[in-house]
Amino acid sequence: MDALAAHAEQRKDRRAFFKAAVGAAAVGAGAFLVSNPAQAQTLTDADILNFALNLEYLEANFYYYAVYGRGIPATSITGVGTPVAATGGKQVIFQDSLLAEMAREIAEDELAHVNFLRTALGSAAVAQPAIDIGVSATSAFSVAAQAATLVPAGGVFDPYASDLAFLYGAFLFEDVGVTAYKGASSLLTNKTYLDAAAGILAAEAYHASMIRTTIDQLGGNAGLKASTIRGDTELVSNARDSLDGTSDLDQGIAYVSSGAGDTSNIAPTDGNGIAFGRTTGQVLNIVYLNKAQVTAGGFFPSGVNGTIRSSANNA
Repeated sequence: MDALAAHAEQRKDRRAFFKAAVGAAAVGAGAFLVSNPAQAQTLTDADILNFALNLEYLEANFYYYAVYGRGIPATSITGVGTPVAATGGKQVIFQDSLLAEMAREIAEDELAHVNFLRTALGSAAVAQPAIDIGVSATSAFSVAAQAATLVPAGGVFDPYASDLAFLYGAFLFEDVGVTAYKGASSLLTNKTYLDAAAGILAAEAYHASMIRTTIDQLGGNAGLKASTIRGDTELVSNARDSLDGTSDLDQGIAYVSSGAGDTSNIAPTDGNGIAFGRTTGQVLNIVYLNKAQVTAGGFFPSGVNGTIRSSANNA
């Protein structure tokens, strides 16, 4: 209970910080949303869309394996560079039929995002890079779970093993996807692309709220490491925060306590009800599972394809 109370106090501090910082963040937003300000001056819309496409490849393959037991179609992974089929995933034997339907909807949406971005980019679309969504002690999922202390050092985390394990894996991806689109979309100059990015951001936010709400409904049950599942989400949140910089931006699903009683935290927002964005570098810190400035690792063992490849230097 003390730990959850501390999490709630951190949440209030974060929202106060966001409210104070929102005005400053609005100034020079384009430069703020790329890890290297000078790079913001040279990026094209195609660079931004290809960055998003890499993330969609990752999400689509995770959900496709979970639902259908295979990666996305080979016709959806070609492009500039050598395409690499995703391997290592497994089909989830869902116990909850409603969760199975939700997962199927998200899988189809994510594949549609991949195909939409590929069509928008045309011949400039990058091929799918190597993606690690496997299950072993050294897989990206296990390394992430070890960092969050959900499993012990050297332990295995299998996001396909159960309904709850799948929800934890989806929680890791969906929150990052929302913040990625929130950040990167501000760099787009073409109104048509900006409108499309806003539409994808909205879809990703719906997905994230579906996952967060489902986890919240189970939240009082015993967690893998914390006393409750909600407590586990705070551990994942803190692990993400340890990678993307010094600011405590990320939020799990632990309830926020106030004088009026506890309030759920389905939508991770600031004091103005606004979701935060991450720079491209911060996003890559998380998917590379490295707070240093690197060009590969974690879920992308050989890095992402395209111009935007480097994570931020948060070491």
